[in-house]
Amino acid sequence: MALTLDVRTPDGGTAGTVELDEAIFGIEPNMAALHQAVTAQLAARRSGSHSTLTRAEVRGGGAKPWRQKGTGRARAGSIRAPQFTGGGVAHGPKPRSYRQKVNRKTVRLALHSALSDRARSERIMVVDEWRFDQPRTKDAVAAMENLSLEGQVLLVLAGGTADQRADRSFRNLRSVRSVKTSELNAYDILRSDWLVFTRGTLPTSEPGTGEPATSEPTTGTASQ
Repeated sequence: MALTLDVRTPDGGTAGTVELDEAIFGIEPNMAALHQAVTAQLAARRSGSHSTLTRAEVRGGGAKPWRQKGTGRARAGSIRAPQFTGGGVAHGPKPRSYRQKVNRKTVRLALHSALSDRARSERIMVVDEWRFDQPRTKDAVAAMENLSLEGQVLLVLAGGTADQRADRSFRNLRSVRSVKTSELNAYDILRSDWLVFTRGTLPTSEPGTGEPATSEPTTGTASQ
């Protein structure tokens, strides 16, 4: 059964209804795809800039600390070996990338699963359009109150002038985060209490927007 939502206006009124696409908002959430996509996104955020010096990179240690035999001590060739203070680090971390490869179908399935979960929870709102004459945080706060939006709110905006004003208006509110339609992802959806679209940013499976994944991802689609 298709899910129909009232289209709201920033002043709290209604401006008709809109029907959500069942192929995107009405599927059974795939937990495996969600886990894989979210894990990969969080891993990609890691800088991987940690670095230690090996014994070949530590300064000093060019001379043999003591002769090979006759001292009663273990033989040593450099005071920059890992067992000495100030020496190099054995098997220490080096700069690396933590990115994981995830198939496009899996990413799309995870996105549709997150959208369907929010639709089931009735946590999706569609606004007709944002009507800010100029960027003002005061107007953004009033719109939040008129629409009864509480908790963490994710705004999905386009690149038009009206949406740019809305982005700048909501920017100072800690509980509101905005993303472009091309940046919408499963992780940001799951960490938000409300997902707010406009008529122009509401996803559909019409030609040109990409067909939704209809099957579960195959095993082994991600690699370390």
